[in-house]
Amino acid sequence: MKPILLQGHERSITQIKYNREGDLLFTVAKDPIVNVWYSVNGERLGTYMGHTGAVWCVDADWDTKHVLTGSADNSCRLWDCETGKQLALLKTNSAVRTCGFDFGGNIIMFSTDKQMGYQCFVSFFDLRDPSQIDNNEPYMKIPCNDSKITSAVWGPLGECIIAGHEGGELNQYSAKSGEVLVTIKEHSRQINDIQLSRDMTMFVTASKDNTAKLFDSTTLEHQKTFRTERPVNSAALSPNYDHVVLGGGQEAMDVTTTSTRIGKFEARFFHLAFEEEFGRIKGHFGPINSVAFHPDGKSYSSGGEDGYVRIHYFDPQYFEFEFEA
Repeated sequence: MKPILLQGHERSITQIKYNREGDLLFTVAKDPIVNVWYSVNGERLGTYMGHTGAVWCVDADWDTKHVLTGSADNSCRLWDCETGKQLALLKTNSAVRTCGFDFGGNIIMFSTDKQMGYQCFVSFFDLRDPSQIDNNEPYMKIPCNDSKITSAVWGPLGECIIAGHEGGELNQYSAKSGEVLVTIKEHSRQINDIQLSRDMTMFVTASKDNTAKLFDSTTLEHQKTFRTERPVNSAALSPNYDHVVLGGGQEAMDVTTTSTRIGKFEARFFHLAFEEEFGRIKGHFGPINSVAFHPDGKSYSSGGEDGYVRIHYFDPQYFEFEFEA
């Protein structure tokens, strides 16, 4: 089926995120605009205006009341999803790279970049305590000394966060004490993206070392590896099939040699258990920066360096497809 093309950004997409029901799709880019769309027909529902720099990350809480965004304008902002009103502005010393609500939607975490002499920190705020927001004082702030955090998500039950670093390490930080619970290094280069499975038991990482890997979310045990020839910018797990979709780019040195006219940049589908590629979807005119499965597994979206978001509904053949090992 022909994809739905969402044109709401002037710069390259940094992240796309469905809400829990999947009726809304949030998109952020290297322009200051935060967009929200109806995923069923691609109609733009509205924008959240207020940022003054590139927006790196977006998240919605479980009942889609609030939206959280983190930006290069050194702020993390909380919005009322329905009205677009800005509810909180948390100022930081450097760009906010990742942000997220815990499962209850009461606690937020965000990580800041190591830049301009400032260290990389992960901050935790409890939204039920207004004084933390008003005084801009998180109840916990974890310094990250070694290599900066490039991607982070909440672990199962909101007990910890799982963070991927520039050097390829994966850490699990306790959300109660802030201590590092587990550290592993399976990737050799920067981890660009981490996404959990629907039941939160597993997560997939996307890395610059040309692979995406599957891990257990409590033990951080490495389980599967999906190999490509290009850096992987984003990877997502299907909620109801053993499928994983990878969105990739290319090395910076090769950018001028690729013909971009044809929309050569593909989303690649791998089988979760057999680690084998079984399909590709063309379309973007630049590297794919973010991919996301719809929570019902019947469609997926991708956001690219070309500034477009494409919503793809799967054909009936996809659901009947049997993988022969």
